[in-house]
Amino acid sequence: MSSRRSILIKYNTLYLILILVSMYFVYKIIYFQFFYDKALIEDALKTTKVYASIEPRRGDIYSSDEKLLVTSIAYYEVGMDPNSDAITQKIFDENLDSLSLCLSQVIPTKTKEQFRNELIRARDSGSRYYRFSFNLNYSDFKKMSDFPLLRRGRLKGGFVYQKNYIRENLFGQLAKRTLGTQPTDRANGVGLEDFFNEELKGVEGHTINERIAGNFWMPIEDAQYIEPQNGYDLITTINIELQDIVETALEKQLTKCEAGFGTVVVMEVKTGKVLAIANKELDSKGKYVEKTNHAVAYAIDPGSTFKLASAIIALEDGYITPDDIIDTGNGSKKISYKIVRDTKTGGYGEISFQRVIEVSSNIGIATVIYNNYKNNPLKFYNGIEKLNLTKPLGVSIKGETTPIVSKPNTSSWSGISLVQMSMGYELQITPLQILAFYNAIANNGKLLKPIFAEALADKNKIIKYFEPEVLNEQICSHKTLSQVQKMLLEVVENGTAKNIKNENYKIAGKTGTAQMNYGKDSLPTEYHASFVGYFPADAPEFSCIVSIYEPKNGFYGASVSAPVFKEIADKIYSLNPKYYKASTDENTICSKPVLKKGSKQETNKVFNWFGYKIDLKEVNQTDWITGTYTEDAIKLKPVSFSDNRKVPDVRNMGLKDAVVVLENAGLSTQTHGRGRIYKQTPNAGSELRKGDKVILYLCE
Repeated sequence: MSSRRSILIKYNTLYLILILVSMYFVYKIIYFQFFYDKALIEDALKTTKVYASIEPRRGDIYSSDEKLLVTSIAYYEVGMDPNSDAITQKIFDENLDSLSLCLSQVIPTKTKEQFRNELIRARDSGSRYYRFSFNLNYSDFKKMSDFPLLRRGRLKGGFVYQKNYIRENLFGQLAKRTLGTQPTDRANGVGLEDFFNEELKGVEGHTINERIAGNFWMPIEDAQYIEPQNGYDLITTINIELQDIVETALEKQLTKCEAGFGTVVVMEVKTGKVLAIANKELDSKGKYVEKTNHAVAYAIDPGSTFKLASAIIALEDGYITPDDIIDTGNGSKKISYKIVRDTKTGGYGEISFQRVIEVSSNIGIATVIYNNYKNNPLKFYNGIEKLNLTKPLGVSIKGETTPIVSKPNTSSWSGISLVQMSMGYELQITPLQILAFYNAIANNGKLLKPIFAEALADKNKIIKYFEPEVLNEQICSHKTLSQVQKMLLEVVENGTAKNIKNENYKIAGKTGTAQMNYGKDSLPTEYHASFVGYFPADAPEFSCIVSIYEPKNGFYGASVSAPVFKEIADKIYSLNPKYYKASTDENTICSKPVLKKGSKQETNKVFNWFGYKIDLKEVNQTDWITGTYTEDAIKLKPVSFSDNRKVPDVRNMGLKDAVVVLENAGLSTQTHGRGRIYKQTPNAGSELRKGDKVILYLCE
């Protein structure tokens, strides 16, 4: 019996323990589900002081000619603690009406009465924070800091604020994708903002913040304070005037050809500096916008622009000379297992290898490459490697695509791969990689990495220069270089691109036309039209590639892309004073330089370039001038911006000069359009409030 009783006691004890444990777990589940967050919040709200970081000002981004492209504009979240210990009821009542009136003048969305009533309610309810505005500009912030009661500061007047920054592209969409966006906690950055983020972002400072109300904190005035270090400024290689020319020319041709998207890049031959880069694609609304950096990231079969690489490899290996005759037949020929066709009806017959490149004969280049490399295709692949066309350039914009090139003894290789590759298929290469290769031809064989940044600066002092970077000192022999340079010149003089030949300067380059969905018979045919080259051909300074994809009106590189190249080259040529030649031909009409309000120094430079001498005696006391033409002279008169109480009149000025004038007056700018300024808001002569933004409207 005692044994039975003992067993029952043990079981009952165990049962009780299990019940207690179960109840404990049920309690914890309920606590975590319904009360734990509230407890954490209550504990957090008891915390009144925290160690906090101070955001530094992000560095600005400039063009190569020192135009401000991207900047950080300060804005302020402002309010007050109506129940600050130092604000007695008497002080509050004495300042209420005047403060409400001042607030309504700076923040016109509310009346004086509304501010007055809301301030009274906030004080009566015991609130420790009443917000005036989320995004006050600097000028209004400075005004507000001198308002009744608020001028007493945070401790005595309850004035609280938080400074934030917004990033603004001052030239709108120009080079937007290349300039990019900074990385955030929610999204990756792109472009130069992302690549140079560490240099631009600066170093955070630190202080101790005190809770004012809810989640609004303010630094404690006498607390330990570590000053933030502002970010470095980035000076890019982008020339904003040329960028405008390039984007305008590209968009005009995309619209004309009803193309899907396109890209243009202009480089400086001797340095590899990217002077302009444009990427446009059609959005869902039928507008051309810059969303993707196709020049850097979009790798596709280049088509006939790759024929030059095939030619260099064969010339270097000694299999061919420019004068050797190639039988291209009647325009259709079976090479290996593939029927290869030329665009000319009836074919080109027997032509020199020089002429093969000039007319871009598919049969000619495929015959040379297949016949000489069919027994050792790896040698041809190795030749492509020597030209640096199998690896990325390593540019300072993330997202560059590594070239994809078919290689012998791999799954991608077939019996027709040599034929395909010789014509620019079975290869995926980006426009920028093709341009770098052609730039090397213009640069006597020296392959340079394309660069987008010139320098880093700190408070107008250069702290680091980015020098040209050589990727390959000599991609081929000087003999081969001389031969292919002649081929590229003759492409424009007598070949597929003779439609862009002109008498003022020589262009050397190569047309390209490729099927984007080559070999996919079930899909509608889409084309990639391109032209890549350099100018002046006899002493190259600039290289450029134009790639237009999915055009509906025309598809050959000569008719779709080459005209864009010529338009850009013409404008570079006409804008650069070193190419300007005075003409004594009586039939030649030389227009006078346009006179506009602006810098005396720059105006004098322009007139000297055009051979005009101007008398500066009457304007020697001023930096800014305007003028008019008379029958036999140029009459100049000074322009003054000395009234620091009024918004300067920058109408009829160029953008660069206008930005300088307005920034000197403590104003920021936003632009719409291109050309010279015809309108500004606020109007000239209106009351100047430092930190305000002036919107400039431009037209050509």
